[in-house]
Amino acid sequence: MLSYSAFRIHNDDQGHHAGIEQLPKPEPAEGEVLIRVRYSSVNYKDALAGTGRGKILRTFPLVGGIDAAGEVEVSRHPSYRAGESVIATGWGLSFDHDGAYAEYLCVPGDWLVPMPDGLDARAAMILGTAGFTAALALHRMQANGQCPELGPILVTGASGGVGSMAVAILAHLGYEVVALSGKPDLHDWLKELGASRIVGREALAGATRPLEKGEWGGAIDNVGGELLAQITRTMVPGGNIAAIGLAAGHELHTTVMPFILRGVSLLGCNSVDVPSPLRAELWSHLASDWRPANLETMPSETVRLAGLPDIFERMLDGRTHGRILVEI
Repeated sequence: MLSYSAFRIHNDDQGHHAGIEQLPKPEPAEGEVLIRVRYSSVNYKDALAGTGRGKILRTFPLVGGIDAAGEVEVSRHPSYRAGESVIATGWGLSFDHDGAYAEYLCVPGDWLVPMPDGLDARAAMILGTAGFTAALALHRMQANGQCPELGPILVTGASGGVGSMAVAILAHLGYEVVALSGKPDLHDWLKELGASRIVGREALAGATRPLEKGEWGGAIDNVGGELLAQITRTMVPGGNIAAIGLAAGHELHTTVMPFILRGVSLLGCNSVDVPSPLRAELWSHLASDWRPANLETMPSETVRLAGLPDIFERMLDGRTHGRILVEI
């Protein structure tokens, strides 16, 4: 039986452990597609799952990796044929279904998106879930009236995967982008991505009243907690906040005054279960009019499967930035 290499995660009598294993090459069932994976990426969620520091996986053992791009090898789904390039992100990958840190990935065909014109496997995984989530946030904001004329967009956690993608996409579309980052050594890099200026958390530290001076036309928040509460108090009338992350906490202590008196909207973004039509639409945008001009040079690192444990630890310790590609 043919086998393939995969980065597999266990939680058993030996505790949490993970590494490269040889697995039997799967045969797709009716409605499934077998993909030869070319590239994946490393997201914060992947690092939590791979180290066991977060309760991400629902079942064990499981192959990690929530992003995949490659070619169809065998298809038992009417929409796909052998040789076609595809993207897989979200759904059950590295949650209750084997993920993409492997040479092969077998998934329901309904989870896939055809590779849009303008992207290849590498470019698609530079974007990955991070770029897709940033696009989802922008989609939700624009559907709710967001436009450059409302004022600057604040992006928190700007040096991370979603944050850096949001900065690049928004700047490309003509928005004034203010990046919030606590890493001074990355300020020049964020400006290269398109940030007009960089601020630290102290810029919002004094925002304690229910309503403060309106500064932000919109915000994409990757942090949550008290920072998100401070953002609600400093939005201009009609502004939108896309809430994506909760690294600083899942509780939100604020009042309804920004939402009632200023018409501020708080928009939650879940990139996992996006319906297929919208998923394809967003990938089409990312391949064309929303594609960052500097996309090809955005990855800070490229690793192989053997390099994942080190990258996971560095990411959780705050010693990485931007997008990290995994070449299979």
